[in-house]
Amino acid sequence: VQLQASGGGWVQPGGSLRLSCAASGSIFSFNAMGWFRQAPGNQRELVAGITRGGSTNYADSVKGRFTISRDNAKNTVYLQMNSLKPEDTAVYYCNAVMGLKNYWGQGTLVTVSS
Repeated sequence: VQLQASGGGWVQPGGSLRLSCAASGSIFSFNAMGWFRQAPGNQRELVAGITRGGSTNYADSVKGRFTISRDNAKNTVYLQMNSLKPEDTAVYYCNAVMGLKNYWGQGTLVTVSS
């Protein structure tokens, strides 16, 4: 299983970015997929998750601003990030769970600054 994350970059506060996570196989095989982030000096934290059935959950800090979605035909999960804040600056990682196994994509850096 390979996960390819993309879409990071620099954006000013209040701006938007969309992250993509493309899986090498069918995302139906995963129990859940999600996005985590890690800022310098901080632990990796869950940002948003989506189950096979489509249920979603979000960290309190991003509720109302971020939206996770999936395109089963493209085997891709997205994270739409709006109203970005400097504290959203971090390396974002795509994650997939299959049974007891966790898979990680490479990180993509999101920088929010003026």
